[in-house]
Amino acid sequence: MQKLKLSHAPDRQRRVLAVHDISCIGRCSLTVALPVLSAMGFETSILPTSILSTHTGGFEGYTCRDLSGDMDPIVDHWHALGVRFDAIFTGWLGTHRHIGRLAHLLEAFEDSRAELIVDPVMGDNGRLYATLDDDYVHAMRAYCARADMLLPNLTEAALVTGTEYPGDRYDRAYVEEMLRRLLDLGARTAVLTGVSLAPERIGAVALDRAEGTLHYVDSEFIPGMWHGAGDVFASVLLGAHLRGKDTAESLRMAVRFTAACIRRTRDAGTDERLGLQFEPELAKLSSLIQEN
Repeated sequence: MQKLKLSHAPDRQRRVLAVHDISCIGRCSLTVALPVLSAMGFETSILPTSILSTHTGGFEGYTCRDLSGDMDPIVDHWHALGVRFDAIFTGWLGTHRHIGRLAHLLEAFEDSRAELIVDPVMGDNGRLYATLDDDYVHAMRAYCARADMLLPNLTEAALVTGTEYPGDRYDRAYVEEMLRRLLDLGARTAVLTGVSLAPERIGAVALDRAEGTLHYVDSEFIPGMWHGAGDVFASVLLGAHLRGKDTAESLRMAVRFTAACIRRTRDAGTDERLGLQFEPELAKLSSLIQEN
């Protein structure tokens, strides 16, 4: 098999692999990661874990096809072609089979030295998603230990660190301790999302092992069920990081862009299940990343 001709120039376009599900209606997962990372200048490859008619948040009667059996053959084909990735970004996986397939993926592209960015999508508001169980949590915990950057919300952070979910009873000291626990799993950078350290504000907190400095960025809290907001945030954060922004600037870009998308969606008044109206904001994001 003839291998691909790849550029090795210092200014070459970088390649990101996004491993998520595809929800055909309702902006989340791959239908967010692919356009956002592309707008930020990356060649974005995809490895679908499953395909759904809609996402599962608030919809009934949705269809879902598990694609875990296709993942290894896809990876093997890429490997034979000599593909290399600069970063691998994983989100919703859903079963032990998918986590197992990721071990094969990481082994196949070990020579790429790709950064592994993990959003351990498992639950929210203190509850594990109904389709998951404790065995899945243990498997995800082991997988998170391989991450270079880890992006859980408060619920997921409690699950992967084996600590009690705090509800809304937490402070800055708790957040910093949780971030250090996440770093202890092995990550170089830990980012805790959905954090509120002031009334009517919400944002994210990051701690980088090398810097040792806590970074917190927040915005106005807008009530609603903003499906896909975490995917928008994570994609922008990853893109900024890969474009060479430091942790503080990457966090600022991700929080502010996500907040702008939420405001636009609220003002439009459309069904929240359709996800964030991020597409009209992409031109601004592309300009911003080029200017800075």
